[in-house]
Amino acid sequence: MSSSFNVHKASGYEQLMGRWSQKLALPFIDFAGVEDGDRIVDVGCGTGSLTFALAHSRRIQAIEAIDFSSVFVEEALRRNNDPRITIRQADACALPFEASSFDRALALLVLHFIPEAKKAIGEMRRVTRPGGTVAAVVWDHLGGMAGMRMMIDTVAALSEAGRQLRSRYCFQPMIQPGEMKRAFIEGGLLDVEETQLMIRMNYENFDDYWGPIAAGEGPLGAFVGKLDGAERAQVDAAVRDAYEAGRPDGPRSFANVAWACRGRVP
Repeated sequence: MSSSFNVHKASGYEQLMGRWSQKLALPFIDFAGVEDGDRIVDVGCGTGSLTFALAHSRRIQAIEAIDFSSVFVEEALRRNNDPRITIRQADACALPFEASSFDRALALLVLHFIPEAKKAIGEMRRVTRPGGTVAAVVWDHLGGMAGMRMMIDTVAALSEAGRQLRSRYCFQPMIQPGEMKRAFIEGGLLDVEETQLMIRMNYENFDDYWGPIAAGEGPLGAFVGKLDGAERAQVDAAVRDAYEAGRPDGPRSFANVAWACRGRVP
């Protein structure tokens, strides 16, 4: 099953989102109730933000980390020096593990990029033991991503293609209030709870914010990469104006909210 996330270089992803994934991983680990001695599968591990945070924050017995992207897997493997961690390329909708293999199945910022997200939730439940926990967290693109919505709304004001991008971005799977909770319940999980987690994304200047998107990383970068010269210059200038908001270029800080959900395997 393909992913709708666009990635070229691991370093570009780190500047775009990896550094914020690392911040979000810590409250998500607490919400998921991770305990010492757990065996965990990290579904959609990316460059390892959750995987390595788990290893550092608890006495985990073992972590199996999978991702669909070979770029991510190669970078996570390069970073890993922990014998408890195994990293491989695999499909979230067809996890290569036996049933009831883990105490917890976790997914950090991945379900909204999986076209058949409910199938991935079913796989997470399958590989988790009875009484174990399935938990996931996704960004609230529509109502909780101030920094990204700034760019999205700017390009939507410039063209029909920008408006179509905004519609896709704001209504990806699992990001509406209660949507992930309903999917967990429909997937047979018990005691399902949903909450909001918030971090701030702090940028040094416009280039720090815009650089990875301008280089083509992520869904927004894919859109920018298809623009012709005149359109690209217009978008660059308009997004810069939105970022600076009438003040000199420099640091900016944006609040970003994510939906987190957890459920118990019967």
